[in-house]
Amino acid sequence: MHSTAPAPAVSATKTVWLLTAAGFFSFFIFGFVDNLKGATLSSLLADLHFSYAQGGSILFAAYLGFFIATLVAGVLADSVGNRVILILAGGLISAGILAFAAATGFWLLFAAMLLIGLGMGCIEVSGNGLIIQLHPFNRGRYLNLLATFHGIGALLVPLYAGRLLDGGVSWRQVFQYSLPLAVLLTLVFVLARLPAQNASKPAQPAAFDWQAVGKLGFTRRMIWFYLIIAFYVGAELGLAAWVVEFLQQSKGFRLTGATGFLSLFFGMIMLGRVAGSLVVERIGYLRSVLGAASAGLLCLLIGIFGPPGLAFFIPLCGLFFSIIFPTITAVVSDVNREKTNTILGLLFAAGGVGGALGPWAIGVVSNGVGIGWGFALCAVYCALVIGAVLALNATKMPGNTSGGIATS
Repeated sequence: MHSTAPAPAVSATKTVWLLTAAGFFSFFIFGFVDNLKGATLSSLLADLHFSYAQGGSILFAAYLGFFIATLVAGVLADSVGNRVILILAGGLISAGILAFAAATGFWLLFAAMLLIGLGMGCIEVSGNGLIIQLHPFNRGRYLNLLATFHGIGALLVPLYAGRLLDGGVSWRQVFQYSLPLAVLLTLVFVLARLPAQNASKPAQPAAFDWQAVGKLGFTRRMIWFYLIIAFYVGAELGLAAWVVEFLQQSKGFRLTGATGFLSLFFGMIMLGRVAGSLVVERIGYLRSVLGAASAGLLCLLIGIFGPPGLAFFIPLCGLFFSIIFPTITAVVSDVNREKTNTILGLLFAAGGVGGALGPWAIGVVSNGVGIGWGFALCAVYCALVIGAVLALNATKMPGNTSGGIATS
């Protein structure tokens, strides 16, 4: 008789890669929907006669939702699994898009963006958690590849939105046309099934040990990780939300040129993450992050304060920004092997704080002293990332602290 023993292993391997593709798709949706805000913000403000401060508050709603979701989703993912959280994410984003496209008042827009933010927070936690679950080795490589798909979605959205808006299409319709992507995300994970070895839930899903989470998640070392992520997300999302307005008002760009630069920024992020997936394991995690943040800061300073001809340095900083978030995620998942989803939830919640306050502060400062100085806060956030990495590098950590944590 012929043996058929290898078949289950082949099937499991195929399932792992199908789920990996589904995880990558979730991050594509994340990047696309997340950056609809920045691409349509100028049109929304003009249409509804909102101030920069009101625009910043709508952006704040998205990352308030993101913050709430990351705190809750990490705990839930350790109990019910990442697949269920990703199904929930698709439903929340679908409902939020429908509500945002129909809303007319400030508070309705705020509430709709809160729903979208809740969905994005669920993807952030469980998209990363799924990839870590499926690929326990070389996490820095796979997490950078995962984040690349966020970059692809973010790269396409300014081209998509800019073309439609320039053709006279309403910002509401720009949101409506993206709804099928969110619905498809839900269906993908409704139909998906985890491999047998990953399908089982934790033995005691109801027993949540707050003391253990506090011990693991609130060490001095983890506080620095939270600060790095918060400042970095403030810089990236502040840039993504306000660069179109900044380039039009301070550098004299037309709408299509400004949205093209936003698209270029995300193109640089995408390319940087592909390259980063090949080198971060060799260079070391913390060394990679420090070098990337330093180069990104230099690009921002040149682009913001230089003449309009040097404005291309602003999107160029995306090449260096690209590796910071996934690489820090890889470090944290590597040094926290217990309750990983919950700890990642705390990390991403810190990112949600940065995402909420960073773009909001740019709007408030721009309202007071002009978009030029408001947008310069992106460079301040980047400088704070550098300071936090240097402080983290001085703490006692396993492995090579200057080069980063050794991967398993």
